[in-house]
Amino acid sequence: MSRADSVFERYAAYHRNATNKAIHWVCVPLIVWSLLGMLWAASPYAAYAAIVLAMAFYLRLSLPIAVGMLVMLVAMAYALTLLGSQVLAVSAGVFVVAWIGQFIGHAVEGRRPAFFEDIRSLLVGPAWVLGEMYRRLGIAY
Repeated sequence: MSRADSVFERYAAYHRNATNKAIHWVCVPLIVWSLLGMLWAASPYAAYAAIVLAMAFYLRLSLPIAVGMLVMLVAMAYALTLLGSQVLAVSAGVFVVAWIGQFIGHAVEGRRPAFFEDIRSLLVGPAWVLGEMYRRLGIAY
């Protein structure tokens, strides 16, 4: 079993319910985008630094996952540039709404979020969503 499969399997144990999974498919990318946006509002360099640090983690999981995450993060950063002076307000609003969605999903699941037991799960979540997309498309990682 690959490192990514092992990490994803652990994370998936907290996400068995179909409703919770569907919520995660929407809310996890929104949380990533909004967090990147709040960092961008502080300084684009802070956002770039976060991307570099996240990429170090994703490269340890798998090169295909890292490449996919880089593409997603660059696209997210580009979208932030379109918000201009509204980036902080929009990002903060999306962040709050998306986390409410996450906690609703975990209430339906009947299990606490994985990050309560392993903080790395905050980085695993986005890669898990991407990994699921790769599996559906038949892309090896």
